[in-house]
Amino acid sequence: MDLVPALEEPLEQPLKSVLGPATAKVMAEHLGLHTVGDLLHHYPRRYEERGQLTHLADLPMDEHVTVVAQVADARLHSFASAKAPRGKGQRLEVTITDGSGRLQLVFFGSGVHKPHKDLLPGTRAMFAGKVSVFNRRLQLAHPAYELLRADTEESVETWAGALIPLYPATAKLESWKIGKAIQTVLPHAQEAIDPLPDSLREGRNLVPLPEALLKIHRPHTKADIADARARLKWDEAFVLQVALARRRHADAQLPAVPRVPAADGLLTAFDARLPFTLTEGQRKVSGEIFDDLATDHPMHRLLQGEVGSGKTLVALRAMLAVVDAGGQAALLAPTEVLAQQHHRSVVEMMGELAEGGMLGGSERATKVVVLTGSMGTAARRQALLDLVTGEAGIVIGTHALIEDKVKFHDLGLVVVDEQHRFGVEQRDALRSKGKQPPHLLVMTATPIPRTVAMTVFGDLETSVLDQLPAGRSPIASHVVPAADKPHFLARAWERVREEVDNGHQAYVVCPRIGDEEDKKGGRAGKKSPEDEAEKRPPLAVLDIAGHLAQGPLRGLGVEVLHGRMPPDDKDAVMRRFAAGDTDVLVATTVIEVGVNVPNATAMVIMDADRFGVSQLHQLRGRVGRGSAAGLCLLVSEMPEASAARQRLDAVASTLDGFELSRIDLEQRREGDVLGQAQSGARSSLRVLAVIEDEEVIAQAREEAARLVAADPELTSLPGLRTALDALLDEEREQYLEKG
Repeated sequence: MDLVPALEEPLEQPLKSVLGPATAKVMAEHLGLHTVGDLLHHYPRRYEERGQLTHLADLPMDEHVTVVAQVADARLHSFASAKAPRGKGQRLEVTITDGSGRLQLVFFGSGVHKPHKDLLPGTRAMFAGKVSVFNRRLQLAHPAYELLRADTEESVETWAGALIPLYPATAKLESWKIGKAIQTVLPHAQEAIDPLPDSLREGRNLVPLPEALLKIHRPHTKADIADARARLKWDEAFVLQVALARRRHADAQLPAVPRVPAADGLLTAFDARLPFTLTEGQRKVSGEIFDDLATDHPMHRLLQGEVGSGKTLVALRAMLAVVDAGGQAALLAPTEVLAQQHHRSVVEMMGELAEGGMLGGSERATKVVVLTGSMGTAARRQALLDLVTGEAGIVIGTHALIEDKVKFHDLGLVVVDEQHRFGVEQRDALRSKGKQPPHLLVMTATPIPRTVAMTVFGDLETSVLDQLPAGRSPIASHVVPAADKPHFLARAWERVREEVDNGHQAYVVCPRIGDEEDKKGGRAGKKSPEDEAEKRPPLAVLDIAGHLAQGPLRGLGVEVLHGRMPPDDKDAVMRRFAAGDTDVLVATTVIEVGVNVPNATAMVIMDADRFGVSQLHQLRGRVGRGSAAGLCLLVSEMPEASAARQRLDAVASTLDGFELSRIDLEQRREGDVLGQAQSGARSSLRVLAVIEDEEVIAQAREEAARLVAADPELTSLPGLRTALDALLDEEREQYLEKG
């Protein structure tokens, strides 16, 4: 879409021209900040008041934190070590307090002298470091610190206000250094181009952008912070919603072939052979989909459903409707294991209706083919031929479906399973394979609160399947505190044996595979005291499988499954497990999505605190799929008071995915919400909290829709166009391409 030229953004000035090359290099490498605008939009995470203390009790594990606190106690210890065998090694232990809790700081070796002089009891300072656990207590090892002395000129000048901004920081760049750099670039805030239309800003009583930037970095009062945040939230919500509204507008202009199923065709025959009746939710959602398929512009619909709510059945009925109407349907799965699994279950559900052109096939039947990267040449050639001639009405595959050489006779519908694993290029490549753009149905088993759906999937209509079909069994979930009560873990393995003795099967899930460190020579050798203060590496599939087969599960059939196995081996392992030939499958999260073995009733998740809430919910959904009750045991060594343990307790306490997704989002940083990996790098959502700011997002969506309907090209708003360009460049993959 050609638009009026955007305004030149004055804040695009490189940081090195303002701060000098050395500081700019550190900013770029460690925080991904390159321009004056980037730094101005690196907002404080929170603020400290001089007389008020922070909550040491709430520190998150493994994160870089900055705290303001007072030294309560400092002790220097001598000890013998390899480098200092005569007891000359030194360790300084400093206890700091803020009224809510206490925190241990530790300094080793030659690093003890300066803090020993500086950190006397009663001293107030800012401390920055990574939170770790040592002897089951939280600590900061070798933190950086900045003394807060009211009498030094520098402190008074830099922190003139009563409120001290604390910035998201890293080991190489403490909060106070970022604060000083911002002080240097702050005059440039006056040049910031305002993306909001004047009428919207004035109508909602929002401060201008330059004023908001000054107030967020140098507030004099809490009201300043509130004004700035209210304004900056609107920027983020509105620019993103305009981008999504323009995408919806563009999609609505595209032509598509309406697909109306034949009155007495394949879909009718399929429904007749189902051994159960559809739930009310499945009927309602199918109706929404069929209405969309009958229109002459492409359907863009998101189908959310709890684990096991029957999404695949709803998607299959949509595919059959399109085949009935003379088109073809493609189901795109993120992994080969899942593509093979979908193929098996679709062929099983359809029976003779999937045997088009074969002896014994029904006359209304079609052919269902699978297409993956690792197929043999002859099978692949046949599949490609079946697609181009139209012999195959349904194809199920991985990214292999997107390759240039894959041609369709008449592609009418694309179903994408677990959309978050696909980018825009893949979606557009598939779209271009139809004579006209095909209809699109995106399925996700991750429950998404309404605001997130509006933010991430804002260019899709949403359907929700929230009923579980009859016959699904309840899943009991329990946290197993391995550190506090080792006998609980022994009992967990006994429970797995009991399930197997009762004719069932079990999964054991681990965070990593296990041979990568050995190859790098990673964890070998003696550890320094600093290393000892770090947590141990995550448990690995290859280590745990060996330990179980020789120990607590000796005599049972134990196999492993992980992502680096050759595809044929993975498929063979899954087939054996599905057939009941294997008792226990020790796997990574490759089993997270779509794996369906009704006889598997128990799951033990090792180091469960290393997984996210929605991932744990997905994994747990692999058990309790048959008539027997499911059991999920979450094993963790984290202390009871830690945030990680509270997260696990939340998962154990409810099976409601929507409730868990809210908990998940409330506990994560905003930048993390939209599914991207949080590396301390940038995210477009810096102040917008997707759960709390539901109202802002909903209003921004309405305003954006109104604006784009009246002026799709944004001809009268070059400032908004500039902000849109920046968003689309920076977040191309992470946001809009979720749709």
